Order: sequence, then C-alpha cells, then structure tokens
Amino acid sequence: METIRISVRALVEFLLRSGDLDNRKDGFADKEAMQKGSRIHRKIQKSMGAGYRPECPLIYEKQFDHYTLRIEGRADGIFYKDGMDVIDEIKSTYTLISEITEPVPVHVAQAKCYAYIYALLNHKEQMGIQMTYCNLETEEIKRFNETFLMAELDNWFTDLICQYQKWADFQYLWRQKRNASMQGMEFPYPYRKGQKKLVADVYRTIIRGKQLFVNAPTGVGKTLSVLFPAVRAVGENKGDKIFYLTAKTITRTVAEEAFSILSERGLLYKVITLTAKEKMCVCDEVDCSPETCPRAKGHYDRVNDAVFELLNHSDTLSRDVVLEAADKAQVCPYEFQLDLATWVDAVICDYNYVFDPVVRLRRFFGEGMGKGEYLFLIDEAHNLVERGRQMYSAAVYKEDFLEIKKLIKPYVHDTKLARVLERCNRQLLAFKRECSKDYLELENVGNFLLSMMGLVGELERFLQDLGNGELRKKILEFYFSVKSFVNIYEIMDENYMIYARHTADGRFMLKLFCVNPADNLQECLNKGVSAVFFSATLLPVRYYKELLSVRKDDYAVYVESPFDPDKRKLILTNDVSTKYTRRSTEEYTRIASYICQTVGQKKGNYMVFFPSYQMLKDVNDIFQESFLPKVEADGGVQVLQQVSGMNETEREAFLDAFSLNSTDSETLIAFCVMGGIFSEGIDLDGERLIGALVVGTGIPKLDTEREILKEFYDRRGEKGFDYAYRFPGMNKVFQAAGRVIRTDEDTGVVVLLDERFRYRENLDLFPREWKTYSTCSVKTIADEVKEFWDRYP
Repeated sequence: METIRISVRALVEFLLRSGDLDNRKDGFADKEAMQKGSRIHRKIQKSMGAGYRPECPLIYEKQFDHYTLRIEGRADGIFYKDGMDVIDEIKSTYTLISEITEPVPVHVAQAKCYAYIYALLNHKEQMGIQMTYCNLETEEIKRFNETFLMAELDNWFTDLICQYQKWADFQYLWRQKRNASMQGMEFPYPYRKGQKKLVADVYRTIIRGKQLFVNAPTGVGKTLSVLFPAVRAVGENKGDKIFYLTAKTITRTVAEEAFSILSERGLLYKVITLTAKEKMCVCDEVDCSPETCPRAKGHYDRVNDAVFELLNHSDTLSRDVVLEAADKAQVCPYEFQLDLATWVDAVICDYNYVFDPVVRLRRFFGEGMGKGEYLFLIDEAHNLVERGRQMYSAAVYKEDFLEIKKLIKPYVHDTKLARVLERCNRQLLAFKRECSKDYLELENVGNFLLSMMGLVGELERFLQDLGNGELRKKILEFYFSVKSFVNIYEIMDENYMIYARHTADGRFMLKLFCVNPADNLQECLNKGVSAVFFSATLLPVRYYKELLSVRKDDYAVYVESPFDPDKRKLILTNDVSTKYTRRSTEEYTRIASYICQTVGQKKGNYMVFFPSYQMLKDVNDIFQESFLPKVEADGGVQVLQQVSGMNETEREAFLDAFSLNSTDSETLIAFCVMGGIFSEGIDLDGERLIGALVVGTGIPKLDTEREILKEFYDRRGEKGFDYAYRFPGMNKVFQAAGRVIRTDEDTGVVVLLDERFRYRENLDLFPREWKTYSTCSVKTIADEVKEFWDRYP
C-alpha cells in the first residue's frame, strides 16, 4: 500500500493559514536564525533536567482505502509535570520577549499535533503543551502553558485530517496515473554516442543515493540524458520530486522542452517553472501588503482552492498558465506558484530556490524541515561555484549605518535603535582605522556581531510601526543586509575569511567571505537523496568536486564527444598575448588582423570573445578603422558589439541577427565578452555560427577577493593561482569555444588568441576532444583556415 507523507509543520502551516498576505509581517515570520536557533534549542533542552526528553520523533499513520497517510515530526521536548506529560515547542526570535503576549496560533497547532500523537501512542487522557519563546540576543525566555483533554485533541485532529484528505486523495490518484504513464516508456530518440551509458550512470547514481559529476560535451544531449533516468527513478519510487536547477533563463527553456518531448511520448508529469517575484508581480511596484495590493487582501483565504483547481486542470504550469489562474482567483501569482510547487512532480528553477539561505524554499529546505525524496539535477554546474560564494557571503558598509541613523532621527529620540546604530558605526570605525593596506584580515568580529544581533531586533520593532513609503523600503533593505550578516556569521567555519577594505566608491566594507561553499551546498543537497552535477565544462573535475561537494564517494564520468573531431579546426596562436604588460595598440592591431584573416576565408557568422568590455571596444575600433574595409571588399559585412546591461529585447535582437544571416552571402562578426550572456547557454547550430575567436585565457581581473582566494589555497598547500585564476578562466574559454559545434552537421573554426594557451598548465586542462590542434602566427593563420574550409566548403 502506498504511503502519503507530510510533516506536522507543513500540515498545520498549509491548512490553518488565513487572512492577508502582508510582507511587513510575513517578512519577519521565520525568526529561527539558522544554526543560532538550533544552538539555543539545545541549550534550553539541556537546562530542563534529566527527565526532559529532547528531539522526540512522533509518527501518526491512518489507513484509507488505497493508501496510508503518514504524519511525522519531531517534538522539541517532552517532560512530566503536574501529573501529566507535556509537549515543549521551542521557538527562537529576535523580538523582545516583553512584546510576546500570546503564542502564535500555528505554533500552538504544531504542539497540539504532537500532543495528540503522543497521547494516542501512549494512551494518555490529557496532555499539556508548553510554548517556549527565547530571544536570540538576550536568551530571555517566556513560556505559555495549556492543558487539553484527549477528547478535545481527538476532535480537533480528526477535523484536521478531514480537511487534508482531499489533498492526500489527489496525491495518490495522480501518482497512480503518473507511474502508469511510464510503463514501457523508452528513451525518445536513438541514442547518440555515449548517451546510453550516461543515462545508465545517472540512473545507477540515483538508485544508490549518490552524487554524480558529469562532464559531457555539447551535442551529447545532456538534458534528456539526465532527466529521463530521473523521471524513471521517480516512477519506481526511488525519488518523489525532481528539482531541475539552472543559472540562466535560457537553460530553463531547454528543460521545459525536454519535459515536453517526454510528454509527447505519453508521460504524465506535473511540472512548474518558478519565476522571480519581480517578473510575476502584477502591480507597478512590488509591495506585498493589503493596503497597496488588492490580491494580498484575503490571499490565504483563496489560495488553497486556487491551487487545487489548477492542479486538477493542468500539468504544465508555465509562467503564463500560473498568471492566468492567479488572475482568475485574485491571488498573488508569486506566492501562488510557490504553493503549487509543493504538489508537482518537477520544479524547474534557479539555484537560489534550493541553496540561497535568504531565498530558498523553506517549505522544502528551511530550518527544521526533514529530508525529502528529492532528486537534484544541477545544469551548467560550473556556475554554482561563484554563485555559491555569493549566496553564502555577506557584507555591510559603514556608511549605511550613518545614513539609517540620519533617516530615523525625525521619528525617534534617543532610542535604543539610535544607540545601537551608533555602536555598530563606532566598531566599524575602529576596523577602518586599522585598515591601512589593500585589505584587513580579521580573526573574528564577535563583539560587532552582538551589536548587530541587537540591531536586528530594534529594526524589527521600528518596522512594525512604520507605514509604507520610501523610508520603509530603505530601512527594510538595510534590515535584510544586517540580518543576512548575522545569519551568515552563525554558519561560518574554516572555509571563510573575514576581511575589511575600502571600496572603489569610497565606502568601507566588512565582509564574511565564503571561499569554499561546498559545506553549505552539501547541507542543502543532504535534504534530498541524490544529485547530478552536469556541464560541458566541469574541468578539472577535482576542482569542482572540492568546491561543490564534501562527499568522498561521489562518482564522476567524462562523456566523449559524439562529433567528428575533423569537422572542427582548433588553432593556437604563438605571437599574441593579452597579458597586462603586453596590452598596446600594436598588440590590438595584431588581434584585429587575426580576426580579419580568419573571417576573410569564408563568409558566415563569427563570434569574437574578449576578457573585458574595454579590450573589446579597443580592438573593435582598430578593426573597423583598419581592417573592415578589407573584409567588405569581398561582400557585405555586419559588425555587432555586445554592450553592458543589455535588456531582454536587445539580447534577442542580437541573437536574431545570426538567424537572419544564416547563408554564405554575407559575413557577420559579433564582438562579445567572455563569461557574458552570449558565451554560454545559447544554441547557434548549423550555418548560424561557423567560427569563434577567443582572445585571452579568461583569467579573472586581479582584485582583492581573487587574491584572498589565492592566499587561502596557498596556505593549504594547493596551487592558489589555479583555484583563483586559471581554472575559472579556462572554463570561460571552453564555454565560449563551445558555441561553435552544436550538432553532427556543424563545421567550424576555433582560434585561441594568446600564446599562454600553449603553456603545459593550460594544455593539460583541454577537454579530450581538443587533443588535435594546430599552431600558427599572424602570417600563417589565413592559410590554416583556408585549408580547412577547402576540405569543408
């Protein structure tokens, strides 16, 4: 018999919510500050004496006709007092204890569930519940106690189960249909070279509950090769929900298309794509309060019915489908999509919905949420290293404290808020006076943290009484930066460095810098059963395994390219460099000459990738002035230039030019930035792109954090330069060069313009399909390219 599982917390939070959506209050609802809350819990539990039983698992099961409903949770504590057993529910908060006059109803409901389950299992006729609230800053405690007869609890809990039954019925019936649709389902296409083995490797990884790193060149069909075995594993009860995680919007589209292909083959699967709040909001400005948004008024009274209706009428929950249903029900579309995610089979979303401690989906990955049957498929996983560092780092600026103090002055007079702002400012000033070089490394900032913890509570109290408007937005933004700093400090370990420095715009910054995000990422991945990291450029794999996972038993596979290597001409140059000491008009003229001679051998579309916008502009200016006339002499030429901050319309127009010029009648040259929006995640197959020139080894710009990374790994006996500069730089090169060959029919030229590509350290990083290459100078490049196109006209 199938089992439908739900946690006690999820049950009460889902069924008992009501009223308005109001981020002025909801923004402070989750007060348990990561590990700080956990430590406070343990401290309280230890103080309760020998008869106190902490962290008690409780399970309730009820059999229906076709399935068993299993409700499970963990009571913070159980103890005996005044002749009865008492459930202790502990909640940590930044709110002043004196301001808590009654327990939160949902917290009480959670405790009542535990009390009922415990009483049922142990044949008790009455139970006590104790709500324990503890201030994270002062550790002051307030308790609320109630007593319930078992008959009361039984009636209340039975009603709760009745409310939930229609949702459990839905889950059971849908899973039967979904799993039946997979019976006999085969891979939708003939397997390409290496694809069948990849499918098998992914499947074995999932059923063993392991993690897999996949380096698979473009053209293998990575998305379907990873998705298909994951779907089959779900159908065999080896997982319950797929999270397909991406870094860019375009890769989300690829995942949607893959699900669509499987759907055409008969698969029944409910899939949602999560979209950022700014893109979902129907108001002119994002402000989730009942005073400014009519949909926020009574949102929770309508949203569950809207979720149930849409789930029963649609399987593919795209942005447009969600917006239409949200409009019909007059609910917030952003919050609506998050509720829908609870009930679907697959969620396509950005990395941050799983990993970011601020944004992640708390219904799945929040503090106190148990392990789920989740399968994580992480696309373009090379991007997760830098994203991980960003998500688990936090910074504050001294000037912000003074600005906030000035802003609140008309509203408060000699309050604790003003005093704690000044205290934080003075502590930052002391760090500033110490910082006489590029940056100041600090062992710890414990005293500053205590001030910041006090500031969190004071800001919350100020915001609770502050109306909407520009002031509230500024205070709220500051509040979240302060709270993020406090929360990140609580998870710091040996993978962090604390430093302070003067920024380029004249401000003074204190930062908690996550050098290696692996521990934090792994903590999130441990909420599921298996994870697959895949990309065309996970090289060297040891580097990515070290920065994305802490497991020692991870698998890794290298999928061979399915394409004929002879149809790609890889050329390394020996007389050009992008080193800072070599950058000059003469060097840029040589680069422009390379571009001219390469594109001059065959009309078509080309991309030229540069390490910076400035070099792009400098070389393009020389090219257009001195070399463009030579190319134009042979026919029409169009030159495009990527600019910083292009909007979606401009990006589409840029890429559309490649489709419009997909014949050999004209030459298109697009000057782009390595690591930018056009260097990865885009498909320009066939005649839409026949060549790419990559200028430089992609080494990131020298800056404070890169030097901190280098020093961090040097101290550990690793090659710090590789970790900070070479590995991320070469990844950009591989991504840019990978734009050229996308299908079996493609032919193209890749020219690497920097003599450093011939260094052994860089050659050793080349993918296997790059083992054959030629070298040239500016005098011989034309002959090299012409000889190739003579073979593949």
